[in-house]
Amino acid sequence: MTDRTRFRHLMSIRRGAFPMLATVLALGAGPAAAQAPGPAPGPGAQAPREVGVMPLGRATVPVTVTLPGRAVAYQETAIRPQVGGEIVEIAYQPGRQVKAGTVLFRLDADQLSATLSAAEAAVTSAEAAVEGASATVARYDRLSGTGVSRAELESAQVALANARAALSRAEAERELAQLAVDRTAIRSPIDGIADIARVSVGDLVTANQADPLTTVTQLDPIYVDVTESRATVLRNRERHVQGTLIRSTGPEAQLILETGQVHPQPGQIVAPGRQVSPTTGTVPFRWQFPNPDRLILPGQFIRVRMTIGQVEGVLVPQGPTRRAATGQLTAFFARDGVAEEVVLTEVGTHEGNWIVTEGAAEGDLLILDGLTNLNHGQAITTIPVTIDAEGVVREVEPAGTAAAAAATPAAAAN
Repeated sequence: MTDRTRFRHLMSIRRGAFPMLATVLALGAGPAAAQAPGPAPGPGAQAPREVGVMPLGRATVPVTVTLPGRAVAYQETAIRPQVGGEIVEIAYQPGRQVKAGTVLFRLDADQLSATLSAAEAAVTSAEAAVEGASATVARYDRLSGTGVSRAELESAQVALANARAALSRAEAERELAQLAVDRTAIRSPIDGIADIARVSVGDLVTANQADPLTTVTQLDPIYVDVTESRATVLRNRERHVQGTLIRSTGPEAQLILETGQVHPQPGQIVAPGRQVSPTTGTVPFRWQFPNPDRLILPGQFIRVRMTIGQVEGVLVPQGPTRRAATGQLTAFFARDGVAEEVVLTEVGTHEGNWIVTEGAAEGDLLILDGLTNLNHGQAITTIPVTIDAEGVVREVEPAGTAAAAAATPAAAAN
């Protein structure tokens, strides 16, 4: 490279990775982000490498974890007949919303209606018997001591009690017969979407049979079940106790669909884990999400991004970092005219950035460009760079150059 204005082609960090970082970093650092060149190289020495650097910023950001989950219906009921008979009507459209109490199937009610009529006749007969027995008791009571013995009166009273008991029995049988007739209209017990009928008109069904006629599922809201390792749950709790992880007002979650789209409605936890699986060592959590458009269906695999708190740290772009075989996260920084590879301690990610608590400080100059074959301790000269809104590394223009560029169109217009 022969001239600073001909800064070599900057590496393209993956687009869209640093929207949060652009608001945190001092992007106008300009010359402050450039270091004075090191001592001139002696004869035969390698010239310092020119690299692009950017100062880092510090911020308090939410800490999130993304876990796989499975959608579960808020309510789902299998529709079964409570009386036997022949199906004479399927009264709903599959896939349509039904309300609680909507008739789904009708059974032939002729035989049950006849049974109801017989039960009503039995009630009428029992009522007449009660009236007759009651009149007898009243008459004997008036004649008691003047021609009617006490034994006859007591016998009449027993007959009245038996008549009343028979009436109660007849009324109960009538209620059962009426209930059986009512149950020939098979209704939905919940609001939801009715599935395809598994029977046809003319089929014979029996009371409480094993096979359902159909199912009704309530999809809004919907549950999503996820699991997290017990060890991770304990670590996060310890971080809350130590104060390194700031508690949020309440746990929230977002759904990430198969397309990568984020579901617009946030969820709330309804069943925090209270039991550890003995086989996997995980804790189950259940979240509830609004689902007015029915985008999420029961059984669907889905990802849940959960916010577990907030943490203060230095935001380091993920692009120029690398992970060693040992698992250590490292990045190159410009310090005193040389490149230093530094081990970083991260506690999570936020919008394409590592949240670093050790190894980097606010204002440190992170090397974004010129990393190819760069070695620890190598002499460097720096050029300030920034990351644009699209996540591409670009050279910082001097203030005078930017002002002149802005003035040129105005002068041309005059």
